[in-house]
Amino acid sequence: MTTRSKPAGGGSAGDHSDSSELAKFGYRQELERSLGSFSSFAAGFSYISIMTGVFQLFFFGFGSGGPAFIWTWPLVFIGQLAVALCFAELAGQFPLAGSVYQWAKQIAKPATSWLAGWIMIIGAIVTAAAVAVAYQIILPQVSTAFQIVGSDSDAGLTSTPGGAQNAIILALVLVVFATIVNIIGVKLMAKINNFGVAVELGASVLLIIALAVHIKRGPGLVFDTHGTGDGQSLGYLGAFLVASLMSAYVFYGFDTAGSLAEETTLPRKHAPRAIIRAITAAFIVGGLMMLVGMMAVGDLNAEELSTSGMPYLLKSTLGTGLGDAFLICSAIAITVCCLAVQTAAIRMTFAMARDGRLPFSKALAKVSPRSKTPVLPALITGGLTVVVLLINLGNQRAFFVLTSTAIILFYIPYLMVTGPMLVRRLRGQWPRPEHGPYFKLGRWGTLVNFVAVLYGGGMTINLIWPRAEVYGDDHWYFQWGAVLITALIVLVGGVLLWVRRRHWAAAHTSPEHQPDTPAPGSVTG
Repeated sequence: MTTRSKPAGGGSAGDHSDSSELAKFGYRQELERSLGSFSSFAAGFSYISIMTGVFQLFFFGFGSGGPAFIWTWPLVFIGQLAVALCFAELAGQFPLAGSVYQWAKQIAKPATSWLAGWIMIIGAIVTAAAVAVAYQIILPQVSTAFQIVGSDSDAGLTSTPGGAQNAIILALVLVVFATIVNIIGVKLMAKINNFGVAVELGASVLLIIALAVHIKRGPGLVFDTHGTGDGQSLGYLGAFLVASLMSAYVFYGFDTAGSLAEETTLPRKHAPRAIIRAITAAFIVGGLMMLVGMMAVGDLNAEELSTSGMPYLLKSTLGTGLGDAFLICSAIAITVCCLAVQTAAIRMTFAMARDGRLPFSKALAKVSPRSKTPVLPALITGGLTVVVLLINLGNQRAFFVLTSTAIILFYIPYLMVTGPMLVRRLRGQWPRPEHGPYFKLGRWGTLVNFVAVLYGGGMTINLIWPRAEVYGDDHWYFQWGAVLITALIVLVGGVLLWVRRRHWAAAHTSPEHQPDTPAPGSVTG
């Protein structure tokens, strides 16, 4: 985390400049601006979190598509990189807390920005719950002492009643911890997050090296489908589309670097770079980890690869001692991932409340003078995450619904930004004449933006499709769970917006959050 010396007047020169830029958007500096370039990168990377997503869902990708499922990794990366590049342009122009909500507010209709923010808040809460249950995949396989309920045979599983119940217990502990840290303040959050990301990056590199030493087969395994296309109406394409959900689960949340813009020094410079670096680093590290892991595992046909996944791969290949060491690193990564997810939800809530666009906005937008953080949004997002977890208590089938819904609730708001952005490009309204020297796609902008929209729409359909292979076919409400939950969230948001349309249709910053003196050249949405 970068620190700067303070002039006699209090506050760094960089902080003063950043605060002056913030005033141009009609906001007063209230959050603590103390994050440097690494902290900005760490926020995006920890949200993606290779040692969370890969360790949690490798079993699903491998079981659904065999070793060849790894081709979903670069394909999803290309699609989300296009989205990230669009976001990088926006982060350089609008360095404001709230990322997607703020970006949509500037380039789309007011109703679109409101719905984008609403869906993202719910999505972050659901994601925090989905991330927190990953403790069950890791900790009981380090020591069965973490298997508080159920039996030792449930260790590392969420597909059994005992495993599902224990997953909720472990997840509750993590959510409470993340909430307390976020209440204390962004400095503590950044320190923990930076440490976690440093551990995750270092452990990932060491893990790839350790697995490479044990390589037993060549890279030709990437063409082995394990017969997973048999019985599929689309053949292996059907299996491949199912397996792609694993990669889609990992590659999102990189916009978090933009959500912390008002707490980052030189955000126009650091936030765009952090977004691109976070998703690129995740692609390289995660791809190598899975490829080398499959080349090194003793038995590529072991059933455990499709049930336990990466924890089994590590311990069977590297031995219990070294395998447990890497699993502990994964638990650290899960911790900071959950922390980053809740931080993003808090900033989104604060940003919308500051504009008076949520119920009880005045209370939600209040920043603690001591911690310089919005306390009530931290308590509410933490409490709602607990509610989501308790709803799923002991219901192992609900975890796949939870995971898929979390991703869908990000893909839809992403489209609410990239879609209007593409329309503006086609009309010649983006980039704007005053774009300045900040991140710019240039002549590639329209093509990249088109890819972002095409990918986002296609993957949203893929994610929400009520497949028996993902949700089962014995209960219709599980198979249609992601569709129904997503529709309900959008419907509730639409009803709220309609009821309060006169107040929420356009953003009006509350007087207490406006700068003391209007800045020259103020920017409006």
